[in-house]
Amino acid sequence: MKAICFNFEIHQPMRLKRYTFFDIGNDHYYYDDFLNEDIISRIAERSYIPAAKTLLKMIQDNKGKFRCSISITGTAIEQFEQYVPEFIDLLRELAATGKCEFTAMPYANSLAALTDPDEWQAQIQVHAEKLKALFNVTPKVLRNTELIYCDELAPQILAMGYKGVMTEGAKHILGWKSPNYVYSAASAPKLKIMLRNSKLSEDIAARFNDHSWPEFPLTADKYIDWIAQTPEEEQVVNLWMNLETFGGMQPAETGIFQFLEALPRFAQEKGIEFWTPSEVCSKIKPIDSLVVMHPISCIDEARDTSAWLGNKLQNEAFNKLYSVAERVRICDDRRLKQDYWYLQGADNLYYMSTKHFADGAAHSMFSPYETPFQAFTNYMNVLSDFIVRVEEQYPSTIENEELNALLTTIRNQGREIETLNKEVESMRRSEEQYNIEHALREPKKEEAPKEEAKAEKAPKAEDAPKEKKKPGPKPKAKAEAPAEPAEKPARKKPGPKPKAKVE
Repeated sequence: MKAICFNFEIHQPMRLKRYTFFDIGNDHYYYDDFLNEDIISRIAERSYIPAAKTLLKMIQDNKGKFRCSISITGTAIEQFEQYVPEFIDLLRELAATGKCEFTAMPYANSLAALTDPDEWQAQIQVHAEKLKALFNVTPKVLRNTELIYCDELAPQILAMGYKGVMTEGAKHILGWKSPNYVYSAASAPKLKIMLRNSKLSEDIAARFNDHSWPEFPLTADKYIDWIAQTPEEEQVVNLWMNLETFGGMQPAETGIFQFLEALPRFAQEKGIEFWTPSEVCSKIKPIDSLVVMHPISCIDEARDTSAWLGNKLQNEAFNKLYSVAERVRICDDRRLKQDYWYLQGADNLYYMSTKHFADGAAHSMFSPYETPFQAFTNYMNVLSDFIVRVEEQYPSTIENEELNALLTTIRNQGREIETLNKEVESMRRSEEQYNIEHALREPKKEEAPKEEAKAEKAPKAEDAPKEKKKPGPKPKAKAEAPAEPAEKPARKKPGPKPKAKVE
């Protein structure tokens, strides 16, 4: 049995406004809201919304046999909630079908995995909580920023509770191996690795409307035939692309939506199923372990991290950004932490790339700046103001170790105070409970003397009939009794009277 695993990525960064040297220290809001709203509204109208409706229709028409997955970043969710809430409703409908899986991601689509494991884990955790709150789903598989992965990350991914990770089927890693298998991580054998089939994925994402491509035009039956012709033992073909492919990079006029909608019908004819990433991890056993010593990604021809860290400009910005990571993490300023996450977006470094040829064209196409140097200057101005704000709370004159020691002491005192507060609260509740029980016992004690008093006032059983007979006529036998009034005091001392009569 062969299966297709679809994954659609949705990401929109928080784009920065033009920020000059003279704004440093004066303006602490860094984002171009008008540009962000304009871009996400346009893309949603022509791509995201019709694509989501198509996926929903495919699931309904095929009675749940069509399945897919979505990877959406936290920054994209925030913008959809603010500008295009109807798209969030569509995602809820997809989640409610149970046939569309949502994968975990770093919240801000950051590069924290390459330098700061604690920050990376925090973003993944917050992202999972966001998915649970919005769509009532718990992710089981992780898709890192742009499919970045290396052996160093595997133990941490497994420790976070994920059973699988998605990454690129890079040729320099696979060699003669095929991406159409499930592998296990060399550094964490229990973690399953799924690999993107870059050729078949790019056939849709990049070459679908390329008239110079020898296989143009690409039809659904032809595409399914290619998948069916892969070796029988290759059980899964991972087709992962940006959801913006449909209606965005490949306009609706090209027939891309009709192509997508027709795939399940031809797949059924060939006996090909559709699985979600977690189903792939559950149903297929790893065929071998995969060693990835250096980070790989799905970006650019090199399939490494050079798209973000390939020149001095990018490395300077990257190192300066994460130099304040520890100080931001321990602060309590919510706005400062939010800005830090937005500034970590990998797109900010992507715009600074100075690559040429095909890679350079791709970078410039997505960049809102005229040149990489303009992108660098603007970002560093923003970052300078941000660092000033951080140092206002935690001056750079205090070393990180000293600061950590002080904060550890403060945290320990905070925990001790919290423990004491809990004890006080427990004692207060015990006292309240005692007062309630005491109050319930008091009425019973007050009722006892009242009952005794009533008993004393009430007539005895023997006296009761006498009282009733007082108003009635007295019997004759008792009528003679009043003729001897002297006998009443004689009841007290009857002894002396008989002796006087004898004499």
